Amino acid sequence: MKKFLALFSLSIVLVGCGSAKQTIDDLAVSNPIVTSLNLSEVTDDKVPVTINPGRFTKETVTYRLPRVVQGTYSVSDFGKYVDDFKAIDYEGNTLQVTKIDTNSWTITDATKLDRIEYFVNDTFDIETSGGIQGEQPFSPAGTNIEPENYVLNLHGFVGYFDSLKNSTYTLDITAPADFIRTSALETKGTRTSEDGASITSSYYAPRYFEITDNPMMYGKLDVEEFMVGDIKIVLSLYSPTKQHTASSLKETVYEMMEAQKAYLGDINSTPRYDIYVYLSRGDETSPKGFGALEHHTSTVVVFPEDSSLEGLKAQMVDVVAHEFFHIVTPLSVHSEDVHYFDYNKPTFSKHLWMYEGVTEYFAQHFQVYEGLIDNNQFYNSIIQKINISKNLDDAMSFTIMSENVLEEPYASNYYNVYMKGALIGMCIDILMRKESKGQRSMLSLMKELSNKYGKNKPFEDDKIIDEITSMTYPSIGEFFKTHVEGDVPINYDEFFEMVGLTYGTSEAPTNYIFAGGQNIIFDADPQKGEIFFSEMALKNSFWASQGIKTGDVIKKVNGKDLTLMNAQEIITGMFSWQEGEEIDVELNRNGETISIKTVLTEATAEAEGLIEDENASADQIALRKAWLKG
Repeated sequence: MKKFLALFSLSIVLVGCGSAKQTIDDLAVSNPIVTSLNLSEVTDDKVPVTINPGRFTKETVTYRLPRVVQGTYSVSDFGKYVDDFKAIDYEGNTLQVTKIDTNSWTITDATKLDRIEYFVNDTFDIETSGGIQGEQPFSPAGTNIEPENYVLNLHGFVGYFDSLKNSTYTLDITAPADFIRTSALETKGTRTSEDGASITSSYYAPRYFEITDNPMMYGKLDVEEFMVGDIKIVLSLYSPTKQHTASSLKETVYEMMEAQKAYLGDINSTPRYDIYVYLSRGDETSPKGFGALEHHTSTVVVFPEDSSLEGLKAQMVDVVAHEFFHIVTPLSVHSEDVHYFDYNKPTFSKHLWMYEGVTEYFAQHFQVYEGLIDNNQFYNSIIQKINISKNLDDAMSFTIMSENVLEEPYASNYYNVYMKGALIGMCIDILMRKESKGQRSMLSLMKELSNKYGKNKPFEDDKIIDEITSMTYPSIGEFFKTHVEGDVPINYDEFFEMVGLTYGTSEAPTNYIFAGGQNIIFDADPQKGEIFFSEMALKNSFWASQGIKTGDVIKKVNGKDLTLMNAQEIITGMFSWQEGEEIDVELNRNGETISIKTVLTEATAEAEGLIEDENASADQIALRKAWLKG
């Protein structure tokens, strides 16, 4: 998972991814659990769901929807979105049902149970917190029910019986005949209604995990299919106002995934990879948690629709690349906590440094390694992660944080898995290359672990660090002991020295909401509800060239009023602005309206950053070259 939290620093200003071990003992025979969703009979924005589990031999059974889903590290409570839950016997009578918690229903007289029926509300309509450690599921893990679009993260519609997560499922989805439907699950057949108005598509899942791991998208979609080497890429996009198209993103996705395949080399990959992109309108009933959620052969992505094309392309590279690299970890290399995942009372692995941190490191490192960005751009991304990580708890054991990620103070430090977690990956990568004289790396280590374990064999959570140490070098073990299991902050200067990097001040590219590093150019007055340019804005070359002044209140951005309530949404859009894009910003300067209508030019700022040391030794330069270019 990757959360698109471009405004981590702004928020401070404004506020002041298996199945369970089990035995099948509830069914007399192991028949498929027959499940159906009817998108052609949606009532009051609710999808009817029917579950036929076959005959039970027990008098009491419990049915659940997930409390937590894999790849997320917060509570989603999908049972909250279920209405009118009924258990019906073979005579058509209702059976007694007791709702024992938010996500669970116990059915008595279960030997008489014929089917379960209920309705599901979508999560997109009621988001208030963006799903970021909040009350709603993270948007890419959520669901959407609209006349023209259905985001079918199936864990939001289909549940499981406690001891039957290894039972097979058949899934029938009925939808209007003119809907385009894309699914990572293979269609086993279709049938058309007598009046031709709807088509039912049938799918098969060998266990409940396959239900949760294979999202779908139905509706008035824009779809592009193309090959990247031996992988078939299916890009499905929903843009409510048709502002963006799948074809406009095709070349960017192709170049990105071609570079990723080259970077991964002989790591086994999937024959098909689905990318589902939902673009949010930004109104009250639209999703607000921008980012993506990984699956074995797909990812669900939510971005703002009002992004420019260049901005959307940049987001795709940053976020979708991260999700694709999850095919390495945790999808191929993972612990028992991941493999035997409990959707109701999950236990969490100690190794988010690997699952999210190393994945994020790969998503940044492959870009410089494969020539998509230059060295300085890569160095800037490293410095940005260091700066953000120091705003979090830099003296927190990463393994303890990972294992207790739902609890405080660890939950509020989760974002550090993308910052310090990636930096942990970088440090191990440099150490591996130094110890092996450039012959081994973080990527080669993950390949070795993937070959040893793979998606069907989990490692033991408490033993993997010792195992990695025995596979590599004592210095790797000492690093883990001190900085990953331990709580000693990393001295990054030691690693930069190994590759001949030092600090220096220079005019460097920035974006349109920062003035180098994490120096955000906005400030806020919570009492007046206003956001205005700070002194830092004058250090951003673009804004300085527009004649802005400290204290200018930002009233509108591209026609939208800017308030404290919608600041994250609008300024996140500004984060993705790209050179050459037209903008329209309205300011208030001491009661006078100032209008800035212009085309974006390059934004730079003078800042301290990493530079290549002119006095670096031959060994340092050789290690830097091995690190950045192989």
